Amino acid sequence: MRQRLIILIVVCIGFFGNANDAFSQETPEKKVVQFSGVILNADSTTAIPGVNIYVPRKGRGTSSNRFGYFSMPVVAGDSIVFSYIGLKRQSIKIPEDIEKEDVSYILTMVQDEIALQEVQVMPYPTEEEFKNAILAVNIDAAPPLNRGNLSPQLLLRWAADMPASGNENFRQFTNQQTQQTMDRYGPRPMPLLNPFAWAQFIKSIKNGDLKNKD
Repeated sequence: MRQRLIILIVVCIGFFGNANDAFSQETPEKKVVQFSGVILNADSTTAIPGVNIYVPRKGRGTSSNRFGYFSMPVVAGDSIVFSYIGLKRQSIKIPEDIEKEDVSYILTMVQDEIALQEVQVMPYPTEEEFKNAILAVNIDAAPPLNRGNLSPQLLLRWAADMPASGNENFRQFTNQQTQQTMDRYGPRPMPLLNPFAWAQFIKSIKNGDLKNKD
């Protein structure tokens, strides 16, 4: 009984050993490849940053940098997907019998255009009802335009009370910045305290330049 048990154990070990050898021969270990490249737009003039590059169902992926460059390890036979909002999705498959250890690729992605149907927004369900509503408007019943609201005095008062626009605020801010920069290198010039201006003024009086020539 013991001999039969030993023989059965030896046979099982041999069977499972041969099965493991056969399984390892049928499913060899796949080659790891370094996959890198650059992603450009349709006319190949500028790079596209932030493109998602990933292998579906395997949890591996990366994204392109601000120069459009990417690099990631993949396995022979993997399908790599490139996706970006507003661009058409593309995919590339690494050959299973690849011999190289690194693969470089330049990808151009085109814009994904979606044409929507024309939408007409009208307050009336049909064009005929819209025409009838326009023809039924009583123009004489409209209130007359008050010409007094357009007087120059009233418009000037409204302009004085109106807050500054964004353009005026920006112009005032830039003028203040320029004046502060000029004030760093000395006090602001004062013509009344300028001796050279007074000398030129006195010289003009002596020469009679200020006299009425009529």
